[in-house]
Amino acid sequence: MDIFRFGWKYWKKYLPLDILVKLFSLIAILCDLLLPLLSAGIIDYVIAYDPSSPVDEGFIQFLFDGRLGAPASGELFLHLVLLFAGVFLVRIVLLYAKNVTFQWCGVSMECTLRAETYAKLLELDGETLSRYNVGELLTTMNRDTISFKELYSRMILNIFDSVIVIVLSVVTLTMLDWRLLFLPVAVAPFFTVALVRYLKQAKVLFKEIRESYSAINLTVQENIDAVRIVRSFAGEETEMHKFDRDNERVYALNKQEARLSAKYNSIFTLCQQVGYVGTVCVAFALVLSGSIALGALTAATTYVTKIISHIMQISRSFYMMQNQLVSGARLKKFLTEEGAIHDSRALRTAPQRPHFRFEDVSLTLGEKPVLKHITLDLPYGKKLGVMGGTGSGKSVLLKSLSRIYDVTAGDITLDGTDIREYSLEALRSEFAYVFQDVFLFSNTVDANIAFAHPDVPEEEVVRATQIAQADQFIGKLEAGYETVVGERGVGLSGGQKQRLSIARALIKGAPVLVLDDASSALDMATERRVLTSIKEHCPDSTLVIAAHRVSSVLDCDEIIYLRDGEIIERGTAEELIAKNGAFAAVYHLQTSDGQLDDSSYGRAEL
Repeated sequence: MDIFRFGWKYWKKYLPLDILVKLFSLIAILCDLLLPLLSAGIIDYVIAYDPSSPVDEGFIQFLFDGRLGAPASGELFLHLVLLFAGVFLVRIVLLYAKNVTFQWCGVSMECTLRAETYAKLLELDGETLSRYNVGELLTTMNRDTISFKELYSRMILNIFDSVIVIVLSVVTLTMLDWRLLFLPVAVAPFFTVALVRYLKQAKVLFKEIRESYSAINLTVQENIDAVRIVRSFAGEETEMHKFDRDNERVYALNKQEARLSAKYNSIFTLCQQVGYVGTVCVAFALVLSGSIALGALTAATTYVTKIISHIMQISRSFYMMQNQLVSGARLKKFLTEEGAIHDSRALRTAPQRPHFRFEDVSLTLGEKPVLKHITLDLPYGKKLGVMGGTGSGKSVLLKSLSRIYDVTAGDITLDGTDIREYSLEALRSEFAYVFQDVFLFSNTVDANIAFAHPDVPEEEVVRATQIAQADQFIGKLEAGYETVVGERGVGLSGGQKQRLSIARALIKGAPVLVLDDASSALDMATERRVLTSIKEHCPDSTLVIAAHRVSSVLDCDEIIYLRDGEIIERGTAEELIAKNGAFAAVYHLQTSDGQLDDSSYGRAEL
């Protein structure tokens, strides 16, 4: 029931239309059930009329009292045919209106679910999202939203229609002769037992099928992202085997689903045919005994067919509901997921000249402490360098500033106020990040650079690329700033992508520029020009540089050196070299021959 309540939050806005659809459906059903009675009347009062034994046609008997024409007359036949056609036409129009309306409601609900799922994706922090793989997220946003909306826009309506048809058909058959219900009632327990077993097996199977599609989506997504790595390691055959394995599982589970459907559909069809043939035999016997008229025989067989076919429709609907409930459970789990980062509702305005302080800050991810007792002052305009070996906590330190990670002890303050008292939007507007792992959207160079401000003038974009030393290589591209670079910037070198990313951060114009190993793919000369240009054009901005290269941080006002999440050294470059500690060891190794040697970095720590 929790899944139904969850879905009801999205469907209740369409309740007036839902009621209207059910009204259309009810009238259409009444029209449909009236047609067999009209057919019976044509047989009993026109085709096979016997004046010696007039037939009672029940609640439509008034049509045969002479007002539409005398029995066995062409006039009565014509009027009944016109009435039949009119009822049939009304049914068709109502069915069309019903289908259009509930499909519109369903598509609207699907769009709302997909939009909320995407918003949740953007809202959740990286630690929470890491619990999901990419394939599962894609399945949730696409397959599950489509499947779950079908529960409300189609399945529940189908069950409603079928229940109404069955109830009204049973009532009508009882009016004709209660003995016509004997075989349908006798078959019902067998049908019910088979249906319950069918649904139990289907629910388990649909869960496995969904997981298999998530797995194959993940495999495809990973190979799209890692296509160059796969080719460079000649790993095509290995990845093909992996895909074949996932594909075979999807194939096997769908075959299993087909066998399950075929098995139980055979049982349901057998019940249907036993009920139908048996009822025809009973009706024929009643006609021979004079208990019912010939027209009633045709009407009875039609109603029994409707009862059994709609019982079959209920079984199919419940079967499909198992898949939809699995999708609904996945959507509910994702949309109600509590992230580790909680947004503040405070309406504080972020300052234009922010002053950050770390006060005895520690941070633990899982059970691993990644920052320990960090105390750091970062006033506006300060140039801070952060160095340390791989896994020392540099990136986590920088990300904690904008609450990509929340500290577990101590406080980070902004102008004396805990950063958790600012909204995430206000806090993150203070930063322009450049990460080592650059992501470029499948769009033009211009659109990628102007991501933060899409309407920025072209002159500003050019100025940002000049500061980032990217204007020259952009000019050599086929279409310049209008060149489409593709997902993850395919076709550009690592250094080119990093420079575009730096230009993108500069366009944002945030008070704090954070470079997280953002020049690792640049040669030393280009790196020096980029950093010099940034400092010249943004002299008042706060600059935080995390790097493995000593050359990246030499000119900083303060350099901190991290090891295992702790600051073990701090000071200016001159002060740290004079201490002859970890920083000095890295400095001497990287500058001894005038060349930058990143591989020496780890040895400096020993």
